[in-house]
Amino acid sequence: MKLALGIVGLPNVGKSTLFNALTKKGVPAENYPFCTIDPSVGIVAVPDERLWKLSEFSKSAKTIPAAIEFVDIAGLVAGASKGEGLGNKFLANIRETDAILEMIRIFPLEETAGNGIMHVYGNIDPLRDIKVINMELILADLETVAKRISNIMREVKRGDKEYILEDGALQKLRIALEAEQMANTLSFDEKELPKVKQLGLLTIKPVIYGLNKRSGVKNLDESNPVFFKELTDYILSTGSRYVVLDAKTEDELKDFTGAEKNEMRSMIGGAENEDGIDQLIKEAYKLLGLDTYFTTGEDETRAWTIAAGSTAPVAGMAIHTDFKDKFIRAEVVFWKDLLDAGSYSEARSKGKVKTEGKEYIVKDGDVIEFKI
Repeated sequence: MKLALGIVGLPNVGKSTLFNALTKKGVPAENYPFCTIDPSVGIVAVPDERLWKLSEFSKSAKTIPAAIEFVDIAGLVAGASKGEGLGNKFLANIRETDAILEMIRIFPLEETAGNGIMHVYGNIDPLRDIKVINMELILADLETVAKRISNIMREVKRGDKEYILEDGALQKLRIALEAEQMANTLSFDEKELPKVKQLGLLTIKPVIYGLNKRSGVKNLDESNPVFFKELTDYILSTGSRYVVLDAKTEDELKDFTGAEKNEMRSMIGGAENEDGIDQLIKEAYKLLGLDTYFTTGEDETRAWTIAAGSTAPVAGMAIHTDFKDKFIRAEVVFWKDLLDAGSYSEARSKGKVKTEGKEYIVKDGDVIEFKI
């Protein structure tokens, strides 16, 4: 399944720097607002050591990791929902993503005094920055909801049950948005949800916050731990997730791997083995409720991304849509059980390979052979 995260934030908080680190693809990251005129898209391999161990086990000719798409969207400012700072264009780009990654700066102004990197508001206040960004998303959604309410008013007055149902969901949304609540904090029943999804709301998307620090200086978590806790408590209270990372360090290390990368990280001043990008991708999977299963053999070992709780036929659709209808059964073994056994035949003799039917719920880390 395709998975896309849109990177948003105020200008000059590290969005494009992180994007460079994520994708090893150079995009403009100069020190001035709106340098990213068009969104850049990069496909990033999902880090998963299980995949490579399985590939080595099967002596596979090809190894194909799961992928996540990152969209680098230019900086939002107050008034973006009304077109300020090229805002309308960027808000439209966010609609195409599955989730939002909000980059929030927690490194101090004085750290950058020598090289002139500015903050659009002149000081560091992460909670303010979050509220500015989210308010623009809320205002854009309010406009969408108000327009839809107006468009269906005649049918509601006529007593059409479907439109009355939709109007109820819309009014719930309107009240929440006017109270400066994101739509993702609300719950909708199974009849309302399709009506809400068709609106393409920005604030219905799950959000993960990237708290951007710098190595070698006192970031907000050190300089003001009480305020930092207020920040993280606020994020968690909204049902969102966060990861603390150093976009600049990750960018500087993007061409290194393994032990060499850890050594270079330590030299730069970062914590050894603290890979912010790996952590970010893992948190994104948790946020979106995703699992990974594997197929493996001499030709190819591959990771497949599915929604957690998927049945075997639905999981098979990640390979080909025909798998759902043509599904007969699946041979399933947990990845570690397969490696520990040393071979498929040994895993089967130990009872680790199971034959599962249409009701089987695929687990994260399953190795599956589909029979169709």
